[in-house]
Amino acid sequence: MPAPDGYEAAGELLRALSAPLRIRIVTELAGGPRCVHELVESLAVTQPLVSQHLRVLRGAGVVRGSRRGREIAYSLIDEHVAHIVADAVSHAREGH
Repeated sequence: MPAPDGYEAAGELLRALSAPLRIRIVTELAGGPRCVHELVESLAVTQPLVSQHLRVLRGAGVVRGSRRGREIAYSLIDEHVAHIVADAVSHAREGH
Protein backbone atom coordinates (compact mmCIF):
# COMPACT_ATOMS: atom_id res chain seq x y z
CA MET A 1 0.00 0.00 0.00
CA PRO A 2 1.59 3.34 -1.04
CA ALA A 3 2.35 5.91 1.63
CA PRO A 4 -0.06 8.87 1.84
CA ASP A 5 1.03 12.03 0.02
CA GLY A 6 4.06 13.65 1.53
CA TYR A 7 5.39 10.73 3.58
CA GLU A 8 7.50 9.29 0.77
CA ALA A 9 9.00 12.70 0.00
CA ALA A 10 9.62 13.35 3.70
CA GLY A 11 11.42 10.01 3.96
CA GLU A 12 13.63 10.90 0.99
CA LEU A 13 14.46 14.28 2.53
CA LEU A 14 15.35 12.71 5.88
CA ARG A 15 17.51 10.07 4.15
CA ALA A 16 19.39 12.86 2.35
CA LEU A 17 19.96 14.57 5.69
CA SER A 18 21.01 11.38 7.49
CA ALA A 19 24.78 11.97 7.25
CA PRO A 20 26.34 14.31 9.84
CA LEU A 21 28.46 16.02 7.15
CA ARG A 22 25.36 16.77 5.07
CA ILE A 23 23.75 18.31 8.16
CA ARG A 24 26.87 20.46 8.58
CA ILE A 25 26.73 21.48 4.90
CA VAL A 26 23.07 22.52 5.21
CA THR A 27 23.96 24.50 8.34
CA GLU A 28 26.74 26.31 6.44
CA LEU A 29 24.45 27.03 3.48
CA ALA A 30 21.80 28.45 5.82
CA GLY A 31 24.18 31.43 6.11
CA GLY A 32 24.16 31.98 2.36
CA PRO A 33 25.61 30.52 -0.84
CA ARG A 34 29.04 28.88 -0.66
CA CYS A 35 31.47 27.49 -3.21
CA VAL A 36 32.99 24.05 -2.69
CA HIS A 37 36.36 25.49 -1.63
CA GLU A 38 34.61 27.61 1.03
CA LEU A 39 32.82 24.53 2.39
CA VAL A 40 36.09 22.55 2.37
CA GLU A 41 37.75 25.29 4.40
CA SER A 42 34.95 25.83 6.92
CA LEU A 43 34.21 22.12 7.43
CA ALA A 44 37.87 20.98 7.39
CA VAL A 45 37.21 18.02 5.08
CA THR A 46 38.44 17.10 1.60
CA GLN A 47 37.03 18.51 -1.62
CA PRO A 48 35.99 15.08 -3.00
CA LEU A 49 34.04 14.39 0.21
CA VAL A 50 32.23 17.73 0.06
CA SER A 51 31.43 17.21 -3.63
CA GLN A 52 30.09 13.71 -2.96
CA HIS A 53 27.73 14.98 -0.25
CA LEU A 54 26.65 17.97 -2.34
CA ARG A 55 25.72 15.52 -5.11
CA VAL A 56 23.41 13.67 -2.70
CA LEU A 57 21.85 16.91 -1.46
CA ARG A 58 21.40 18.16 -5.02
CA GLY A 59 19.79 14.87 -6.06
CA ALA A 60 17.35 15.15 -3.16
CA GLY A 61 16.38 18.69 -4.16
CA VAL A 62 17.93 20.25 -1.04
CA VAL A 63 20.59 22.39 -2.75
CA ARG A 64 21.16 23.95 -6.15
CA GLY A 65 24.29 25.20 -7.82
CA SER A 66 24.65 28.52 -9.64
CA ARG A 67 27.67 29.46 -11.69
CA ARG A 68 29.80 32.19 -10.10
CA GLY A 69 32.55 32.89 -12.64
CA ARG A 70 34.59 29.69 -12.83
CA GLU A 71 33.03 28.25 -9.68
CA ILE A 72 29.62 26.97 -8.64
CA ALA A 73 27.98 28.52 -5.59
CA TYR A 74 25.66 26.15 -3.75
CA SER A 75 22.59 27.37 -1.90
CA LEU A 76 19.54 25.89 -0.21
CA ILE A 77 16.49 25.52 -2.42
CA ASP A 78 14.10 25.81 0.52
CA GLU A 79 14.88 27.56 3.80
CA HIS A 80 12.53 25.15 5.61
CA VAL A 81 15.29 22.55 5.43
CA ALA A 82 17.62 24.83 7.39
CA HIS A 83 14.97 25.11 10.11
CA ILE A 84 14.48 21.34 10.22
CA VAL A 85 18.24 20.83 10.61
CA ALA A 86 18.62 23.60 13.21
CA ASP A 87 15.74 22.15 15.25
CA ALA A 88 17.20 18.62 15.04
CA VAL A 89 20.66 19.79 16.14
CA SER A 90 19.18 21.86 18.97
CA HIS A 91 17.06 18.92 20.10
CA ALA A 92 20.10 16.58 20.05
CA ARG A 93 22.19 19.05 22.04
CA GLU A 94 19.49 19.20 24.71
CA GLY A 95 19.95 15.46 25.16
CA HIS A 96 16.45 14.37 24.19
